Amino acid sequence: MTFFESLADRINSIGSILCIGLDPDPAYIPSHLQDEDLPSWSFNRRIIDATCSYAAAYKPNAAYYENSDGWASLVETISYAHGKGVPVILDAKRADIGSTAHQYAKLLDMADAITANPYMGIDSLSPFLSRSDAGIFILCRTSNPGGSDLQNLKLSSGTHLYEHVALLADSWNEHGNVGLVVGATNPDELQRVRTLTPDLPFLVPGIGAQKGDAESAAKYCLSSSNAGLVSASRSIIFAGAGDTFDKSAAEAAKRARNLLNQFLK
Repeated sequence: MTFFESLADRINSIGSILCIGLDPDPAYIPSHLQDEDLPSWSFNRRIIDATCSYAAAYKPNAAYYENSDGWASLVETISYAHGKGVPVILDAKRADIGSTAHQYAKLLDMADAITANPYMGIDSLSPFLSRSDAGIFILCRTSNPGGSDLQNLKLSSGTHLYEHVALLADSWNEHGNVGLVVGATNPDELQRVRTLTPDLPFLVPGIGAQKGDAESAAKYCLSSSNAGLVSASRSIIFAGAGDTFDKSAAEAAKRARNLLNQFLK
């Protein structure tokens, strides 16, 4: 099975399109975990235990693991999530050329999918695209306010750059392993990308702390094959503090799952 076929099965089996970001910001890890050998891993383990019944996938952001203990925490986190039957998307936004791109693509030996930046073109993405066993979510129309600086530029063809990226990604989907990152903070553009690419699964961030449109996110994230995800991070994993932070995260994940599901009916 391809990654997206497996993801569709996961979505159908648990009744959730929620992707939970595992971004263990040290400033918010509860104090009683700070003395652990790997605080990020200790935090993530509790979050996974509490939320795995609501998570169609987990999405650790590589930025929170690029420190002396981070890689060990990331390896443990991915392995533990897999043990719970939950796929993992590494939010790394990688891309480069030549041997560097091939090194980055080795991250897919560990995670099930990865996010990637299309700015350098097809040769920078080829090592990821060729991995038919793994998924690649290509940045298209991101949820941050500054995304419009480049993504909304009009091309000579009359299309916007984000639309051109969507069409390119669709043409690169030879192995059925390509998806798009399209933010919930721009619902009209989210709908436009879905119209252009009905068969590509979307990873839709921005419904939590960024206050994106949950209804549009749920409505448009799924591809024709019923694969796609809506992601929230801080609003779930940092929903509470102290000894019961994991219980607060479980409650927040359940609310997010239920919120999204009401728009799928």
